[in-house]
Amino acid sequence: MEEPLVKRTSLKAADCPVARALDAIGDWWSLLIIRDALDGMRRFGEFQKSLGVAKGILSGRLHNLVDVGVLELVPASDGSAYQEYRLTERGRGLFHVVVGLRQWGETHLFSPEEAHSELVDIAKEEPVEKLELRSGTGRLLGWEDTIVRKVHRKV
Repeated sequence: MEEPLVKRTSLKAADCPVARALDAIGDWWSLLIIRDALDGMRRFGEFQKSLGVAKGILSGRLHNLVDVGVLELVPASDGSAYQEYRLTERGRGLFHVVVGLRQWGETHLFSPEEAHSELVDIAKEEPVEKLELRSGTGRLLGWEDTIVRKVHRKV
């Protein structure tokens, strides 16, 4: 069985940006595909080998990521008749989301002595610093320092 037979509720029209983002990319396969694309994978077979996911599920997730503008299909870089998946600007914009999930996982889901991968700055060959949220004046912000406010746009 590839997919549960539970009907999924669409959040495309939700007034919450988090809900809309989850509607577009909010399952683990999609986020892992994006992770792999950020690591340079471009071909169906590469994603399938990395993830070990059923081809039907992978195909569905890739089609959805193309439909929502996160990936685009382009001619293969080696000149063959194949096509490859390339991150769009919208897809590359998910880099901080993936890094945030990575850093949260490192902090909360691994013991200090447990081996895992890490994100490294190419130029300095050092692990990257933890993501931080700052105010317009540079003050470090935590969850308790922020509030969600509705934005009403004039049409």
